[in-house]
Amino acid sequence: MRDGEVLLGERDEAARLSAVRATGLGAVPDLDMDRFAAVVARVLAAPVALVALVDDARQVLPGAFGLAPAWQQQREIPLSHSWQRAVLSGDELVVTDARLDPRVRDSPAIGAPGVVAYAGIPLTDGAGQVLGTLCAIDDRPRKWTRDELDLLADLAEVCSVTLRARAAAAVAEEALTSQRQAQAAALELSARVDAALRRSELLLTASQEFTGTVTLPDVIATVKRLIGGEFQAAHVSVALRDGAAGVRVFGLEGLPAVLASRARFPTTDRVPVSTVLHTGRHLAFADRAELVAAYPDLRPVVKAAGWEATLFTPLLGPTGVIGTLNIAWEHPRPLDVEERAVIVSVAGYVTQAVQRARRLTDRVEAAAILQEAMLTPLPTIDGLQVTARYQPAHNLDQVGGDWYDAVVTGTGSLSLVIGDVTGHDLRAAAQMSQLRSMLRGYLVDRHDPPSALLRRLDQANVTLGARSIATALVAHLQHRPGQPVTMSWSNAGHPVPILIHPEGTVHPLTGRDPLLGVTLRTRRTTRKAVLPPGATLLLHTDGLVERRDQSFDEMTARLHEVLTAHATTGLENLVDTVLDTVPPTDHEDDIAILALRTPDPT
Repeated sequence: MRDGEVLLGERDEAARLSAVRATGLGAVPDLDMDRFAAVVARVLAAPVALVALVDDARQVLPGAFGLAPAWQQQREIPLSHSWQRAVLSGDELVVTDARLDPRVRDSPAIGAPGVVAYAGIPLTDGAGQVLGTLCAIDDRPRKWTRDELDLLADLAEVCSVTLRARAAAAVAEEALTSQRQAQAAALELSARVDAALRRSELLLTASQEFTGTVTLPDVIATVKRLIGGEFQAAHVSVALRDGAAGVRVFGLEGLPAVLASRARFPTTDRVPVSTVLHTGRHLAFADRAELVAAYPDLRPVVKAAGWEATLFTPLLGPTGVIGTLNIAWEHPRPLDVEERAVIVSVAGYVTQAVQRARRLTDRVEAAAILQEAMLTPLPTIDGLQVTARYQPAHNLDQVGGDWYDAVVTGTGSLSLVIGDVTGHDLRAAAQMSQLRSMLRGYLVDRHDPPSALLRRLDQANVTLGARSIATALVAHLQHRPGQPVTMSWSNAGHPVPILIHPEGTVHPLTGRDPLLGVTLRTRRTTRKAVLPPGATLLLHTDGLVERRDQSFDEMTARLHEVLTAHATTGLENLVDTVLDTVPPTDHEDDIAILALRTPDPT
């Protein structure tokens, strides 16, 4: 290397170190940088995430999440432990297993702080100089996906913008104090810095809020709030492909009828949304004249809406454009590059949230159809009142394995069944379907005692390979004219039946055997009781008495109080009252109730 090249390299490094110092960050925690690290850790499900800057003697960590206490407090790493050469190259560094990677396998960082898998994206200043890295770290081997790296790159760009904004703010502060004639320029720069900080905050907020969206209306409401607030937009909507050749627009509420009537249209219509769906390119119109010049047929529509500037951004999914993010203003508004970049990033979050919401909706609808098919109508029995309720969990992303059944057998007895398969997903619902179908067949096959039925069910559950873990209760009731109703039952780990006497006395029918699917050849017991005239029998799943802020015993006592107070209420009203007053409205588990009332001789 010639002397001139050495001197040039030294100057470049001096400029880079000056840019690092201009950020004002060092080996002390910074709230914004810690938030970046926390967002990376949460979004990528990584145990450790860092915002690291490299100076001439060490690597400082103004942003950190998940480090061991000693490193978390120290907030700096010796250059011997950092992968400085790779970091400063300006390329992303992706390591699946550092112990096997020839680039880094000799690094002391593998021992402490325990870096095994690593994904890092450079953080740069306005001149493109590498200041450090935004990285995710795992203590186990991990193959990082392209989607994860792209998301990390998006967050690194936002973090870089924040670092540039800090440096620019420092420059602006110095310029304001150095000369008076630069005040106007400094104020403008300060405004741009504030805007950059706000938009960085917007993207951080978007990454958090869209992660929490569950349904498509959640997604639309979130994007309206974020974009409408920061960009002062008069209108924000999302258009999505509807079938092979259609479009459906969400978010048209409150608009003139000429627009609201356009909630659905074919992709062949000559409108900006169709153009973006076909080309995958952004369309921006700084004022109404530009839009009408390109799409003359839209003149009455935009005039009725009062729009001037409009922007149509593609929502890019893994297989192509799935829709558009549409924004309109009531005044002319050209968008700068930074504003468009922020909107494009938000559109990426919208795409992920829409796809997640659609998958969840499909899954929940499938589970709901399955569960509804399993909850067959109740039989009619002379002299006995029987009713049931099923209430799904409040969270739409959870489906359960609760079920109930009532079967009149050939012997003239009534069999009641209630059960709950562990889990809150489609697998639980499918396992519930299998157990219910097998037990239903056993009930009509021959009149075995309840304990024998549960033993057969448990044996089949294991022998056929399902090994579902579930609670279940089977009860046989005999009702002969002029005689009291008798009940025999067996309980496999299920909440105990509750007998409510007409005068209000609540009598739990105790005695339980192990759950289904736990051990083979479990000994099971058939218990017996006589149900007095006018008494009520209540069977329920555990969702009725589960609550985060109260214990199981407290909730059970609450249930008994309600049953005592309404013992003589009609059976339908009694069950409705229990559902209305015992569980919280946002209960996190499914609830199934099966209730029976014996004849009242009066």
